[in-house]
Amino acid sequence: MSVIIGAETTAKVQTQPRGKVIAYWVTTSMLAFVEGSGGIGELTHQWGTLETVEIVGYPVYFLTILGIWKVLGTIAILVPGFPRLKEWAYAGIFFGMTGAAVSHAFVGDYGAYAYHLFSTFGFAILTLASWVLRPKSRML
Repeated sequence: MSVIIGAETTAKVQTQPRGKVIAYWVTTSMLAFVEGSGGIGELTHQWGTLETVEIVGYPVYFLTILGIWKVLGTIAILVPGFPRLKEWAYAGIFFGMTGAAVSHAFVGDYGAYAYHLFSTFGFAILTLASWVLRPKSRML
């Protein structure tokens, strides 16, 4: 007969490199600020949003739709849990930013050195960076 006097259970904890975690939070914070503030600006029709939507030829009510989705997407990428919702939020942000860039390109909005093209594609790249760097707990 054998007797177990003491048993210790050790859990294997997967840790990510500190640099990757910092890079994730930096990119995600920047993305949340850009999307969240942009969404609030669109909901409240702040300066620049009406002019931008007129340049690309969208109706003004489109700002309300975009604003709601941007604010909800920002919340989704920041709150813990809900990995499937995060995937949809990242996809929506990416499609929104690339769609905006293409819309500006199609109407020939190259003013001020193509600011709208570079900024929206830059935000799309920022979205991809945040998505790639996310910790395993935020993945499907």
